[in-house]
Order: sequence, then structure tokens, then C-alpha cells
Amino acid sequence: MVAGREAHEDMKTSIIRIGNSQGIRIPKTLLERCRLKGEVDLEVRGTNLVVRPVVSPRAGWDEAFRLMAERGDDRLLDADTPSQTIWDETEWRW
Repeated sequence: MVAGREAHEDMKTSIIRIGNSQGIRIPKTLLERCRLKGEVDLEVRGTNLVVRPVVSPRAGWDEAFRLMAERGDDRLLDADTPSQTIWDETEWRW
């Protein structure tokens, strides 16, 4: 393997008809290796089609917040900021 580059496998498959569309069958081992299931993101790069797993924008937040709490790094940063209006002081409720 070349330093800084991931190992890759070449594999051939056929484009098949799926109803009025076309698709490819991806072997289970490749799906597992690439962690593909359910929805996927598709991207066209030049003449290449890139398929990758959909990643939640907040993936890993629970763990990050748990670690912050353990380290005491989860304090409210603007706790000492005075309210901006009287409404903030008298009407606003969490």
C-alpha cells in the first residue's frame, strides 16, 4: 500500500434494469466493508460515481457531550451575560 492512500479493490459488475431505472448489485461484503445500508449519498466526480454512507450531522454528539460533562467542560458560557430586555427578565420561560 502506498503511504497516505487507502487500499482498494477492483471489481466488475453489470448495470441491470430495475423497473424503469437501472442499478448495480453490490456484494454484501463490500456493503459491510464500506458500512453502506439504507440511504446512501451519491456524488458525481467527473465521470466517477461515488457512493458513501449517509452520516448524521450530529453523529457522535452524545459521546462528545458525555465526555465534556465528565471533564467539567460543559458550563454555560454566557451565564454571566445580563438580559437584553425587560421581557427577557420578566416574560421568558424555558
